[in-house]
Amino acid sequence: MTRWLAAVWAAATLLVLTGCQPAPQPPSFQATDITGAAFARDFRLTDHNGRVRTLADFRGKVVAVFFGYTHCPDVCPTTLSDFSAALHELGDQAGRVQVIFVTVDPERDTPDILKQFVPAFNPTFLGMYTDSDTLKQLAKEYKVVYQKTSVKGTDDYLIDHSAGTYIYDPKGHLRLLMPYGSSPDAIAHDLKALLATS
Repeated sequence: MTRWLAAVWAAATLLVLTGCQPAPQPPSFQATDITGAAFARDFRLTDHNGRVRTLADFRGKVVAVFFGYTHCPDVCPTTLSDFSAALHELGDQAGRVQVIFVTVDPERDTPDILKQFVPAFNPTFLGMYTDSDTLKQLAKEYKVVYQKTSVKGTDDYLIDHSAGTYIYDPKGHLRLLMPYGSSPDAIAHDLKALLATS
C-alpha cells in the first residue's frame, strides 16, 4: 500500500511540475509579422529560365518575394545584396530559402536581362515576369504600387515602387513583411526563425 501511495504521489508531483513549465513562445521577428493576412496569397509567373511557377513549387522552403526592376538605381540592388548576405549567414540552411525578384518593368526587363541581373547577386535567386495586365492584377493582390517617373523617353525612365519583401514559411503561409533597409543580420534572424518552424 505504501509503495502504491508513493507511486501515486510521484506521478502527481510530475504532473504538477510539468504543468508549471512555460508554454512554448512564438518566434520573435525583426520584420513586421503579418501572419494571417488575406492578401499576397499566391502568384503565377514565368521565371528567367522560362518555367511557369507558383508558390506551391517552393513548398518546404522559406520564400521571399520582392517587386522591383533591373534599372533600379538603389533599392533593388541593395535589397538583393542584403538577402544574398543573409543567405551567406545561414550556411547550410541557405538551400531551404528561395528569393524571388518580380519585375514591375516588363517592357524593359526581358527574360535574358533578368537572367543576367538577378543571379548575379546569388545563383539561386530567380527573376520572374508576366505581361503588363497580369502584373496589374498581381500588384493588387500583393498591395504593391508602382509608377513610372522621370520619363525622358520610351526607354528612359525610373519606376517608383513598394520596397518591402514578403516572406512565406515552409508551408506556404505568408508570415512577414521585411521593410527596405533591414540589415542582413535581421533578415537572417527571421529566416532562421521561420526555418525552425518547419
